[in-house]
Amino acid sequence: MKTILSTIMVMAAAAATTVEAQGWPENYGGVMLQGFYWDSYSATKWTKLEAQADEICNYFSLVWVPQSAYTGSSTSMGYDPLYYFDQHSSFGTEEQLRSFISTYRQKGTGIIADVVVNHRKNVSNWVDFPAETYNNVTYQMVSTDIVSNDDGGKTATWANQNGYSLSSNIDEGEGWDGMRDLDHKSQNVQKSVLAYTKYLVDDLGYTGFRYDMVKGFDGSHVADYNTNAGVQFSVGEYWDGTASKVYSWINSTKKNDVPQSAAFDFAFRYTCRDAVNNKNWANLKNTSGISDADYRRYSVTFVENHDTEYRSATASQDPIKGDTVALNAWMLAMPGTPCVFLKHWTDCKEEIKNLIEARRLVGIHNQSTYAEWMSGAAYIGRTVTGANGTLRVLCGSYQYNVAANYIQILSGKNYKYYVLNTLEAPWIGKGSGSYTEGETVTVPLIAISADANAKLVYTTDGTDPTATSTAVTSGTELTITSDAVLKVGLLSGGIVRNIQSRTFTFQAANTSEYYTATMHVCNQSGALNPLFAYVWAGPDNEQINGNWPGTKLTATITENNLTWYKQSFQIPKNQDYVVNFVFTTTGGGTQTVDVTGMKADVWYIINSTKSGNKYTVTDVTSQYSSLEAIFDEGNNGSFPVYDLQGRRVSEIKNGQLYLQNGKKILIR
Repeated sequence: MKTILSTIMVMAAAAATTVEAQGWPENYGGVMLQGFYWDSYSATKWTKLEAQADEICNYFSLVWVPQSAYTGSSTSMGYDPLYYFDQHSSFGTEEQLRSFISTYRQKGTGIIADVVVNHRKNVSNWVDFPAETYNNVTYQMVSTDIVSNDDGGKTATWANQNGYSLSSNIDEGEGWDGMRDLDHKSQNVQKSVLAYTKYLVDDLGYTGFRYDMVKGFDGSHVADYNTNAGVQFSVGEYWDGTASKVYSWINSTKKNDVPQSAAFDFAFRYTCRDAVNNKNWANLKNTSGISDADYRRYSVTFVENHDTEYRSATASQDPIKGDTVALNAWMLAMPGTPCVFLKHWTDCKEEIKNLIEARRLVGIHNQSTYAEWMSGAAYIGRTVTGANGTLRVLCGSYQYNVAANYIQILSGKNYKYYVLNTLEAPWIGKGSGSYTEGETVTVPLIAISADANAKLVYTTDGTDPTATSTAVTSGTELTITSDAVLKVGLLSGGIVRNIQSRTFTFQAANTSEYYTATMHVCNQSGALNPLFAYVWAGPDNEQINGNWPGTKLTATITENNLTWYKQSFQIPKNQDYVVNFVFTTTGGGTQTVDVTGMKADVWYIINSTKSGNKYTVTDVTSQYSSLEAIFDEGNNGSFPVYDLQGRRVSEIKNGQLYLQNGKKILIR
């Protein structure tokens, strides 16, 4: 169960059950998760997200997921929409989608649909769209639903040559080549989109919408679609770093002078990028959507997303190059509605949990106020006022002597949180979580109080602590080793105040269904330095060693005078499960050929030769797993290697038989 402290947050949660469209709730304290990244087909399947519901729902009120309808492809992120009412996508079946949405709703977390209606894919030619029947009504767009200047006039040329007509209206906004830009003035387009968005809410159970590429059509249509669907959570992707332009789009969604949609705060994101990439923390003061008290309610802030993240050497995008936790700390201390990127959550989960808990404790919401505290190229600080108290956030490197009336509750690389002592509450410095039996969980406890004699009382059985419960002083660290519902209250003047809770569960390691296999690799040629391994595994090709270029290998062993990097994997006892590698280096531009099919301990040598533009890899598993033989290009190591004609060789090739130490060896 979420720990929601402020009356304002409770009111906002209750408002989520209403059907009055209002763009985004006022005084909203929830945090959103972007529940995917680029090409996350396996990692973010509906079934896998559903399996994480207990943990995610404990920290996030909203989860934004990819467009969930069928695109005609098994590997699509949904931005090439083809169908609206067929909900079989790259992420799972409609049944799995419904189960996932329902599970999250039951736990108090709403799912935000990615609504891609600026453009649409065709079935077989430039202008044909599928016919779909829903609730006995057939919906089908036609050629006259396409704007007349689509694709810079290429569509019109094709249409004229093939006997079709387009709309008489030009695009209301920016065009996008590659798919048909829809005319949202068309009654037929409106009929389809109104039915589709209503279906997402009333039938599938989505809580709200994220509109893709809203620069492509007028905001008044977003207002119409939201009003018809009755959503109160709507955010548009108006991709522009100028805050005033985003404000103008928000205003374009008004009905009865009330905006019907929020917008992603791209200006905020660029302040984050510039602060870190330009090594100037003062850039965080630059104007963004949260700068204006009239618009911060409609600002959905973010540090990174699927369009800005580093994807690959050929699609580097516009990533932030460090300090992602510090930037998340900044974002989670600010007004607006923060949207945490999935990769940041999975990579830095323990820290982000604490940051979200601190936001809740202070009662920071989307209309909270702030004041500049200090800034310089090497640091920046703000004082933020929440519904329950006041928080100071400091990012960068600065040796701040804590004021007597502020108490430090969090500290990490380039960030610190301080809370004004008038909050009168306990701080539990560890988020709820699940652990393996045998692990020890250390939980720091801090008393936030103006009373220097205040103590902390706690229980671990889920009951509320009283003045007679176990008492400890501020700064005590509890040790948790078994299932516990920890509840902590501040004890001051004989009264227990503001009880907070965390839940810790412990599960036995599942050793019966897994075995350990270890990959060893010798970077003998020196071609890749430092050495990274990008790994994908299982029948769904799940990315399991970080996004490209993977993880730097550091663990080594020495065998027969060679240094071998190693990494171990837990492999399910499943015939379909294999582990695959590409070895690469910083930036991922230089790499080896793919190494596929690992199911046991393996040993590889990276050669100095190439296949095309990729270095080759020799599998010497049979030799090194027995520790009897070694192939060391150059001197052949301890045991010389001969071909079948008895000639000593200095280079080995896959598929060949060799003689070594009196044995025939086949190199696979």
